Amino acid sequence: MTEGLNAASPSMRPFTPPPRLLMGPGPITVDPRVLQAMSCQLVGQYDPAMTSCMNETMALYRRVFETENEWTFLVDGTSRAGIEAVLVSLLEPGDRVLVPIFGRFGHLLTEIAERCGAEVHTIEVAWGHVFEPDQIEEAVRRVRPKLVALVQGDTSTTMLQPLDALGAICRRYDALLYCDATASIAGNALYTDAWELDAVSVGLQKCLCGPSGSAPLTLGERAVSVIRERQHVEAGIRHPGHGEGRGQRISSNYFDLAMIMDYWGEERLNHHTEATTMLYGARECARIHLEEGPANVRERHRVSGLALAEGLEAMDLELFGDQGHRMNNVVGVHIPQGVDGDQVRHSMLSDFGIEIGTSFGPLHGRIWRIGTMGYNARRDAVIQTLAALEAVLGLAGHRLSPQAGVRTALARFGGEKL
Repeated sequence: MTEGLNAASPSMRPFTPPPRLLMGPGPITVDPRVLQAMSCQLVGQYDPAMTSCMNETMALYRRVFETENEWTFLVDGTSRAGIEAVLVSLLEPGDRVLVPIFGRFGHLLTEIAERCGAEVHTIEVAWGHVFEPDQIEEAVRRVRPKLVALVQGDTSTTMLQPLDALGAICRRYDALLYCDATASIAGNALYTDAWELDAVSVGLQKCLCGPSGSAPLTLGERAVSVIRERQHVEAGIRHPGHGEGRGQRISSNYFDLAMIMDYWGEERLNHHTEATTMLYGARECARIHLEEGPANVRERHRVSGLALAEGLEAMDLELFGDQGHRMNNVVGVHIPQGVDGDQVRHSMLSDFGIEIGTSFGPLHGRIWRIGTMGYNARRDAVIQTLAALEAVLGLAGHRLSPQAGVRTALARFGGEKL
């Protein structure tokens, strides 16, 4: 199989990715400052510089999550690794879980919870809508779950589930509340402590301007108490002073949050070799976010999202879903009748170097999803995307008013001159 490999074969050349403007639902174009941070040389796992970087990263992400939670740290892996770590560490076989589903990623939470052996109950609303608090409270009252697990912003539908009333509901019925905020954090409000969220996990590849591969998460005291009940120390590093939890051992070694907490904590118990380059990148993502200011970041995403949405409507396109509950950072738009949606996406990519997204399940082939998130939540990126889409749609036979999308977006940004 390797006989054909030589210095001239494509496999032996350095990979050089083509220039792209990533305007889909994620991943996004990474902030150059994050790429620069990730180019730094490695240091040893327990080098004082390394442990200091870890402590600084924890402190930075407490501010990103709007929390005082001590246990705010990273799981090495994509955002799905953070989801799985939280669920496998909180859930024992037979535990009841309630998952409100309003898009693809609610189904993902359901599957992971089922794989943990949990007894999973779901409620659903049509894609393009979100739940009212009383709908969730009625289900919590009926199911009496140990855990309510839901997504804040589901990119498959572009919808943002309100969370502010749910923490109080869960505490009223003695249920933990876990939120996957991968797609929504930074571009939309998320107040961990004020909203009484017991656990939140995210990724870097959306509004935090980074690459996929690190999963920041935060755990409140109620979640930590449950996890500590399942404490386990590996035999190879255990000493007589280590105790064992009374609960069932967490079924995953890699995603065992009790052990990862011991690794990030003062004892620094060995668990895995840190993904140092991702740590550098995650730290820089948080630093950039806080340097700009969380409120300023949200406003940038709000204005960019509105400019895109209004520009699309001006191009005689119909937006998808309840616009009163849309995320700031991604817009769903119906594919016009008679237009080949895949061909439009292909032309946007091959002719203009701009990526926009399709969707999943019942929305596949029905809508495009266009993101304005992170480093790309800015005026020039939105205008380039609208101008390119106008050209492609015109060639595809869609009737629209020339330059209407660009002019409308420029007006939202505060001026009609380029």
